[in-house]
Amino acid sequence: MIKVEAATLQEAYSKAASELSCSVVDLDINIVQNGSSGFLGLFKKSAIIEVQRKGTKPVREERDRKEFVPPRKEESSNNNEADSSFNDERRDRNRRNKNRRNKGKKEFPRSESGEKKVEPETAIVVPLKETAALIIEPKIEVAKTSVKEPRHTIVSTAIDQNFHHEKREINDVIDEVRMQIKNLFKYSCFTLESPIISKYSDDTILIEFSGEDAALLIGKEGYRYKALSYLLYNWINLKYGLNIRLEIAEFLKNQEEMIDKYLAPVIERIRNSGKGQTKILDGVLIKIALEALRAQFPEKYVGIKSGKDGGKFIVVNDFNRKTA
Repeated sequence: MIKVEAATLQEAYSKAASELSCSVVDLDINIVQNGSSGFLGLFKKSAIIEVQRKGTKPVREERDRKEFVPPRKEESSNNNEADSSFNDERRDRNRRNKNRRNKGKKEFPRSESGEKKVEPETAIVVPLKETAALIIEPKIEVAKTSVKEPRHTIVSTAIDQNFHHEKREINDVIDEVRMQIKNLFKYSCFTLESPIISKYSDDTILIEFSGEDAALLIGKEGYRYKALSYLLYNWINLKYGLNIRLEIAEFLKNQEEMIDKYLAPVIERIRNSGKGQTKILDGVLIKIALEALRAQFPEKYVGIKSGKDGGKFIVVNDFNRKTA
């Protein structure tokens, strides 16, 4: 039996077959360790197997068979004589011990019928209390370890803080947000000017970015813009309870102007027929269109629907009106 080590079990099988000059089917395999690729190159394990050809006896049996040598005739005869002499000595010893025990026994007088009188054995009666005292139970000492019970503490989150504390004024928040956004983009790979943070409305902060790499910060079809807007909104809304308006090189302004031009005939058609819908819109555009249509038709139902291909569009009608 040989031990084979390889990166995977398949490689170990083929390696063992080549070393034993046979097919993998003819191998008797014992898997010692399964191979593992690990995580990012760490904790990698190689496959280890013990293998031999089928039909061959294990190495231990062959070794035992080689080590066993049958005794010679002379040695066997000598062993038999030694065993017989040992048995005779043992028999004599048992006979002497038996005679000694018989001498130590007391001979009781026989009765008229010829039977020996046997004295009745006296039973020793031990009170229950004494028997209880005689029984000594083993004392098992258990090592006492001081186990501290875990204390369940409730960590106060930003939501709890906003819930229990009064809402801060937007003017007090602007300076703090400005410093934190500067620290956020301090080590970024984009060449940008210092961000401008100002008040847009009573519950909205305006965040403006500009610079040489502003277009790169927007990304193709605005995917970086959406990601950055999502990040900043979740941070500022969760901590301060405010909304944001993110403007990067007038990207949002241009999107709003484009949506206004597109929605003009849609709004006219909805006013004439009482209902209508938009085309499939992107994530940024659909948010702008939704706010514009809700401002134009506050008495109608304005909602976002999804198509068969996953695209989203806005529906406006008199059905399923929102109930306050």
